[in-house]
Amino acid sequence: MRLVIQRVLNASVKINNELVSAIDRGLLVLLGIEEEDTETDVLYLTQKLMALRIFSDEDEKMNLDVKQVNGCVLIVSQFTLFADTKKGNRPSFTKAAKPNIAIPLYEKFIYETEKLLQKPCKTGKFGADMKVELINDGPVTIILDSKTNLKQIE
Repeated sequence: MRLVIQRVLNASVKINNELVSAIDRGLLVLLGIEEEDTETDVLYLTQKLMALRIFSDEDEKMNLDVKQVNGCVLIVSQFTLFADTKKGNRPSFTKAAKPNIAIPLYEKFIYETEKLLQKPCKTGKFGADMKVELINDGPVTIILDSKTNLKQIE
């Protein structure tokens, strides 16, 4: 499971020119799920996401997490995070999980994030052609991969 996390001043998702989700200050999370992912990946990454201290304190040091700044979270599924570009110029997405695996893990990720954040998250729509707009604050962009990060811990 892979996350691209962006600290934002605001972010939104439109589908067919219709606004479906929007947040102010918080985190835009692009979520990629691969075939081998399990609930262990979900639990690890949601805990890591909520504990990331990437918001500035009164001394302008990144010491605060999203909950401490009463921030919001917008979660957008993005299978292209598992693009394989080793051969040729057309990316392959064979590592990306099929919907029967990805949708339950996507929903579990949202549920666990909301539980830790203690408020609802905003989301895109799984599998939809979405237009995502954001103002990246900093810019601050962090990439987390459960397979890479969990290997480092073991």
